[in-house]
Formats: sequence, C-alpha cells, structure tokens
Amino acid sequence: MFRIRSLPSALCAAAAALLLPLAGAVTPAHAATAPGAGYWHTSGRQILDAAGQPVRIAGINWFGFETANYVVHGLWSRDYKSMIDQMRTLGYNAIRLPYSDDIFKSTTVPNSIDFSTGKNADLQGLNSLQIMDRIVAYAGQDGLKVILDRHRPDAAGQSALWYTSAVPESTWIADLKALAARYASDPTVIGIDLHNEPHDPACWGCGDVSRDWRLAAQRAGNAVLSVNPDLLVFVEGVQTFNGVSGWWGGNLMGVGQYPVQLDVANRVVYSAHDYATSVAQQSWFSDPSFPANMPGVWDSYWGYVFKQNIAPVWVGEFGTTLASAVDQKWLAALVSYLRPTSTYGADSFQWTFWSWNPDSGDTGGILKDDWVTVDTVKDGYLASVKAPLFPGTGSGGGGGGGGGTSASCAASYAVSSDWGSGFNAAVTVTNTGTKAISSWKVSWTWSGSQQVTNMWNASYTQSGTTVTAVNAAHNGAIPAGGSAGFGFGGAPGGGAVPVLSCTAT
Repeated sequence: MFRIRSLPSALCAAAAALLLPLAGAVTPAHAATAPGAGYWHTSGRQILDAAGQPVRIAGINWFGFETANYVVHGLWSRDYKSMIDQMRTLGYNAIRLPYSDDIFKSTTVPNSIDFSTGKNADLQGLNSLQIMDRIVAYAGQDGLKVILDRHRPDAAGQSALWYTSAVPESTWIADLKALAARYASDPTVIGIDLHNEPHDPACWGCGDVSRDWRLAAQRAGNAVLSVNPDLLVFVEGVQTFNGVSGWWGGNLMGVGQYPVQLDVANRVVYSAHDYATSVAQQSWFSDPSFPANMPGVWDSYWGYVFKQNIAPVWVGEFGTTLASAVDQKWLAALVSYLRPTSTYGADSFQWTFWSWNPDSGDTGGILKDDWVTVDTVKDGYLASVKAPLFPGTGSGGGGGGGGGTSASCAASYAVSSDWGSGFNAAVTVTNTGTKAISSWKVSWTWSGSQQVTNMWNASYTQSGTTVTAVNAAHNGAIPAGGSAGFGFGGAPGGGAVPVLSCTAT
C-alpha cells in the first residue's frame, strides 16, 4: 500500500535568498512543572501552554484516515496502542492525523484492521470517528498531543482548493466545526490544520473569494473557534505568491502583507511543507552553493514569519527517502535551520515529520516496511530537534525510583513486538521527584540470554545479561512529573519482563 503524493506540474524558481535578522528572541523558560498542560495559545513566534510556558511540537504524521482505508495505516500489522507507545519512546510528542471528509459519512466503514491475537480489540465495530476518539484518548494518556489535518475532501485525492463540486465549502466548514466540538473538552487535540497543501489556482490576498485561501482560512478558522475557542488554527501556505512558486502549501510569502485575522486573538499558527528530491526537483537543489543556499530559501518562503516574530511556524510535513546525497544534505540543513532544542528550547520552529508510515511512496517512513523496525538513520537526523514529552494521563506500569524532594525517577518496560528470534521494547522514564532532573540512567538484568542489538534515544552498555542505558543529549532533562523514553531491539525473543532500576541527577 503506497501513498504517492500528487505534485505540481511545474514549479517556478525560488525567490532570492533573504538574510533576515532574528527579532523578538525569547529566552527559553526553565519551568518547575512540565510544560504542555491545558489548551495552548500563541505569543509572537512562540506557542505557550495554559500556564504560559513555551512548548515545542516535535511530532510525526500518521496517515490513513484520508485514504480508502478510513483509518490510520498499519493496523493490519500492529495494535494501535503499541505504535503510539513506540512514538513516545522515540521522543515524538505530537501526532498529525490526516483525514478526509468521507469519515463523516454514515456509509463509511474502516477496513484493513487486524483483530487477531487480541490486536486492536477495542476498535471492533467502531466507525472512523470512534476509532479516532480511541487514538486521541490513548495519545493523550501517553503524553502526546494531536493535530487534526483536513487532508482531502474525499479519499480520491488531494484538491487544489478547499472545496470541490462534490464537497462544497459549507461541508468543509460543517465538518471542521463538528470535530472542534467533538474534542472541545479534550486538550489532547490542540488544534486543526484547516486544509492540506492549497495550490494553484489558490491565491493569498488576491481578494477573489473563490480562490483566496487566506480569506477562506479566516472563514473556517472563525467557524472552528465559534464552537471551541481554545483551539489553535493551523493555516498552510499556497503554491504561488506574486509570481513566485514553491512547494504546495509551502509558500507563506503573503503573510507579511495579508495576515490571517481571526475573531479570537493568539490562535493562528502558520504551516509550511518542505521536501527533497525524492518528492520533486526544485531549482535550489542544483544551485552551485547548495546546501548553503537553503537557509535563504527557507527565510524567503516561510522562515521570516518566525524570525520577524509575526507568529509561530510549524513545518507540518517534511521528509525524504534519503536515497540521494542531495536529500541527505537537505535534511541535515533543514534540521539545523529548525533550531536545536538543546540551544533554543521551545523558541524554535514547530514540526511534524512525514511520516510514521513506511507506505509513503516518495518518502518512506520512520518505520520500515515491516511496520516494526525503526529506520534509525532517518530518526537519528531528527534527534537534535526532538523536544520533551507533555504530561499524560498515565499508562500504568513502572519500577524503580520513588517520590520525594531529591532527584528520582521510575522506569517502565514494555515489549512492543516479539517474533521469536528477536523483539522490540520501549522504556519510559518518569521524573517522580519534585524538581527537574538533568540526566537519568536505567539498568536491568535479563533472566535469559537476550542481547541488545540496537538502541535509539539512549546509549547503552551490556555486561553479560545486565544492561545499562543512559539518556541521549536531547532527552536527559525531564521536568517534575514529565517523561522521556527510549527503545531498543534485542535477540532472541523478549522473554520475561525484567525489573528496572532508575537513577537521576
């Protein structure tokens, strides 16, 4: 099952690179409590939680609701909870869930879900929206936020405009309002991406109500906020502004002159998409100065919105197969441009990588084709821009550590898949003390002959059957009540779950 993205037939040259100064820089907050609680709002270029603490979206796209399966992909192979647990373990703190308006139809039936051996048992008999409810609920329990993405009018394919003859604007807005109302009492859903990748003939600021995406976003955004004023409204760019073209949804050049203005202040987050040559060629890839030219390209298309402190910018999609050297250089340059969390904290670009799914035909995914194994090279590129997880409602299990005023932590261990000759496991580390910790170490001893074969989001040593894992640079700091995680592969099969000890400093 492959998802091939529709691409523009022709793309114009990029605007000249702009070297824009940083404006309105904000020092990252060092809060005593874990950031992310409650509903969120914007302040300049930052997103703040209900307590005013800055947060960084560092997430993943999990698609499928927008396809003819009418549900996230991969459920034909795995339980949905195990995949969300694995996302958490890898350090992703948000999920972008694409959908089409087909999921609101009474005749739509989700398909390609494996219910054998107890997998996805609580999804049996549910419609698409009810399954979305379960995914949102479990993501929130795990400390992941959710952004709902109106990806397509129907499962047949992407549309240039936000409406089609079969799905008029009135249906688009009614369905957006229905989702906003459905999750009005659940801050796990932080916002809605109004429409995916508007492109020619969509315009920005031209004033033609049938084509002006900026005006349509204002109509839809105000409709969403009329039923749930706490949500963030994510507004993507277009393809072309003032004769300069780029990626579908990736051109925010018009924001400076024509900002989206909503009835509720501090709710707009602008979104850009950016890709590499595995999706399509662009003029900047063949520039003799590549990849040094890329920061200027990004500045001109969307980065200036952040750098001039106009609003937060979320790169809602970016990805590549990494098959070519150009793509590898592109991804390294983009990750650097997004700003490392260790240096800038949440005063950074927001992002969700495309994609979790391996069945994206022109990018592949974080998971390999077996829907279990992690592409550790691809995931590794993102390590510096991953960010802390958010407070969850708790998922049970644990061992080691305890409460008190000193630094302390607890660790829980779950086998996410076991195929006899090998297994994958996820470990969640929770700060159980009353102050932030800066580092942690987890140890365990297996009762069998298991050996770690690879580990992500932590480094390890193994002596005999005893394993000691130490945090990576991006996930050692955990606020009081917060969590981080890591995962690993091992062989042979998983065997009995060991007792874990956790120490923190």
